Amino acid sequence: MTPEIRKEIINYRCQKALKLLDEVELLIANALCNSAVNRMYYSCFHAVSALLIKNNIDVHSHKGMRQLFGLHFVKSGIVRIEDARIFARIYDKRQASDYDDFMEFSIEEVNELYPQVRKFVGQIVCLIRRV
Repeated sequence: MTPEIRKEIINYRCQKALKLLDEVELLIANALCNSAVNRMYYSCFHAVSALLIKNNIDVHSHKGMRQLFGLHFVKSGIVRIEDARIFARIYDKRQASDYDDFMEFSIEEVNELYPQVRKFVGQIVCLIRRV
């Protein structure tokens, strides 16, 4: 991958992460809670994948992404563990909302998660643009 293509992919994924946050607001406004959880996870996913690409870290699975993010950015202290916990939480919640029978998130749960996800994605995008 050329440096130009890498930069384009990183920018695209950052923009996608931010756009998904806007979609979450619409989903919350319409009480589509499980869909909001799904979109929150994918916002985090695209932001973290952009960060890994920026740092030439190859990943091939969702689990691998979480592990490598933890190893390279949380364990090293670049991202505080308190800030990074939401990525693991929203992953687990997305899994439950997508695959567990009768799993329905409440608007209160989603309203609690959304600011944390927004903060996390913002931090990751800032980290990408700063380095």
